[in-house]
Amino acid sequence: MKLCVIGSNMVDLTTYIDRMPMAGETLAAPSFAMGCGGKGANQAVAASRCGADVWMVTKVGDDPFADNTIRNFQLQGIHTDYVEKVPGTSSGVAPIFVDKNGQNSILIVKGANESLLPCDVDDAKEALDKCDMILLQLEIPLETVYYAVEYGKKHHIPVLLNPAPAVRELDLTRVAACDFFMPNETELSILTDMPTETDEEVEKAAKKLLGSGFTNIIVTLGGRGSLWMTKDKKEYVKPYKVSAVDTSGAGDAFIGCFASGCINASSVVEAMKRASAFAALSVTKKGTQMSYPSSEELENFINHA
Repeated sequence: MKLCVIGSNMVDLTTYIDRMPMAGETLAAPSFAMGCGGKGANQAVAASRCGADVWMVTKVGDDPFADNTIRNFQLQGIHTDYVEKVPGTSSGVAPIFVDKNGQNSILIVKGANESLLPCDVDDAKEALDKCDMILLQLEIPLETVYYAVEYGKKHHIPVLLNPAPAVRELDLTRVAACDFFMPNETELSILTDMPTETDEEVEKAAKKLLGSGFTNIIVTLGGRGSLWMTKDKKEYVKPYKVSAVDTSGAGDAFIGCFASGCINASSVVEAMKRASAFAALSVTKKGTQMSYPSSEELENFINHA
């Protein structure tokens, strides 16, 4: 499976906390870790670890973080032909706060990711035209997302769009041509302006998107599993039960693994099941990319679950 990820990279600055400080309060935190992240990069690493051949199309700054990000891609087996430095710009960073229950709060500073433009999609034509799927997220300019969706449609390349972080400014009519639209329940609520606290509410919100022209909606539901809906069917995939240490990057883990295994419509549920296992394993360790299992660890987990 050949994949092209057109998306973001970030430097994760993760602080593990007992609780968030109140306004004006200073608290001592138990520990800190720095790692490579960003939704696009996370999904690329997850896909690569699951056996896909991955090209990354992204922008980094000209700061000390940039070379480390590029080196990390290469160590993960990801092609970096279209990873470019932007002079006079910082790399993207993501301060992350993880509480003692493993739940996270994240801020993002997009930095060089804002410089990923439609022309960069055209520049990656050689890789795009031989890939089996394009992966997109929303930590890059929306015009680039729109252009990439149109590029995929024009050149008959399947497109998976993860609308994260969700923004109300997203023009759903311009991305409805994507083959897979994969929000979590919070993102689904933001984009449809509908509640998504129960399975019934999630289904109603997903139906609204299907009515807008989307073909396949896959909603990740955290500890409740995931849901695939089309106009003709709905299918739930149960989650794997694990003890969560850090949920950062779990959604990206699911999406990257799913993309690496979804070749056609008949493989969607199997790809979701495998992605669920991969995401479950990721939350049992601290960090984002550093928590992602190898393909061997994944197989062992599935075989003994």
